[in-house]
Parts: sequence; C-alpha cells; structure tokens
Amino acid sequence: MSSRDSVDQLRLATRGSALALRQAGSVQEQLGSRRLSVELVTVETTGDQVRDELIHRLGTTGAFVRSLDEKVLDGELDAAVHSMKDMPTDQPPELVVAGVPERAAAADVLVTPDGRSLDELPEGATVGTSSLRRGAQLLAARPDLRIEPLRGNVDTRVEKLLAPSLQREYDRSPQEWFDDLAEIERRALERDVDTGFDAICLAEAGLDRSGLLGQLHDERLDPSSFVPAPGQGAIAVTALDGEIAELIYDAIDHPPSRVETTVERTILAELGGGCVAPVGIHASLR
Repeated sequence: MSSRDSVDQLRLATRGSALALRQAGSVQEQLGSRRLSVELVTVETTGDQVRDELIHRLGTTGAFVRSLDEKVLDGELDAAVHSMKDMPTDQPPELVVAGVPERAAAADVLVTPDGRSLDELPEGATVGTSSLRRGAQLLAARPDLRIEPLRGNVDTRVEKLLAPSLQREYDRSPQEWFDDLAEIERRALERDVDTGFDAICLAEAGLDRSGLLGQLHDERLDPSSFVPAPGQGAIAVTALDGEIAELIYDAIDHPPSRVETTVERTILAELGGGCVAPVGIHASLR
C-alpha cells in the first residue's frame, strides 16, 4: 500500500467469549469512527479449548493470546485484540502493541449473593477464583477462607455463585419470585453446581464490560492491599509494525493508559514473571 490513507478495511482477531467480543466491539467502534470498515474474526485459543484445567497448570504462557497473534504473524488477519493481563512479556519481535485504549478500572471486586463484605464473610467461607494472585491476597487478609478454583467467563462464574441460593425455597409465590429475577439469575437457576460459593473474586473491568457491575452485590477491593495484575483492566491491540500499527495507534491509543501498563509490564518482565505469575503491580499516572 502506498500510504496510510489507502487502508480502509481491517480484520481483527478476537476470542469468541462474550466478554472478548464486547472488548473487540469497543475497538471496532473506535476504529469505525475513523471511517474504517472493521471485521471481527473469532479465533479459538488454547485457553478456550482446555476448560477443565486452571490456566497456570497448563505449563505455558499466552494461552489466550498466541493463537490470535499467529493469525497476524501469518498475514491472515491485520491485528488482534487482547485483555492485556493475558499477554506474556515475551512477545514476538515482529509484533507491536499498536493501540491501548483508555483503561477501565484495574481493581478486583468481591461478589456475594447477599451483600456481605470480605470482613463480614463467615469463618471458613468458600471464595471462588481462578487467579493464584487473588487467592494469595485473599488469604493474606483472611487466612481462614477456603479458596476454590473457579474458571469460566464472567457470566458463568456469577451464575455458579448465585445458583445455590436461588434454588432454595422461598415464602413468596413462585411467579412473583421469578418475575423479580434478573436475566443472569434466571440462567443460574438452570445451572448444576458442584461447589457452593460464599463469594467470588474477579476483575472489576470484566464485570463492568459484561454489564453486571452494580447489578450484583459487589465490593471493590482496595488496590493498595489487593494489588491488581499487570495490565488488568486494559485492552491491547497487537499488529505488525508498520502502516496498520500506526493507523491503530492514531485512532485508539490513550497515552496515560499506555504509560501505566508499560511500567507494569516492564516490572513484570524484570521479575521474570509471565502472564500467569501470581504477581500484583499497579502503576498510576498522576
């Protein structure tokens, strides 16, 4: 192509989960405002294929990232949209982080079915999380807690939390009770759950982008005590260095978010940690 003005269509790789599609959709919308035709192409990753194993036990990094980036490296697609916290620090040298849109909240949240805070959970309460870091920080604050693994997309994790309490009997008439349920609560009624959770812990950004923040009983955990994962809350768009990368940068990059996440990921790399390491790093530009 002779000039950047000649680029009028982009094909973006994304995972197929509801949250990933929402994130990619936000990038698509921002690029579309520059009169670009943007197509989203779903790609299944290693992390998507292995649903019954915790990510840190797979013995690899980039389980949700590498399959997407390979499509870009092979020239099949123009760019890939990632949750930055899933990205390993050893990216292929041909790829650049072309765009970092404005970051969402980096904090973690605790979600309970009844509005109890972390301090109010009963002794020995069961908390679900798929993150080693979150589990370690929760136990540092409450050594009595029982941490149980919990994988799945945001909706699935919330449904697993809500299901046991929703499936108990209530004094109200069934129709009145059912009519007052939110859509996610109705889906939870249909779910078989092996483990009953008193709470779950997950990223505030994921809950927000799923449209569930404020719809549930959630408590933001102070990032000074519950330090977020490097890049948590941020989206990254990777591309081959060149014309398309420059176009994406001009259209969507948010410099403060890029600075914060670059600092966090640089420290992570210096520590020798990957995207599954139980490390919390949070930079704030002031």
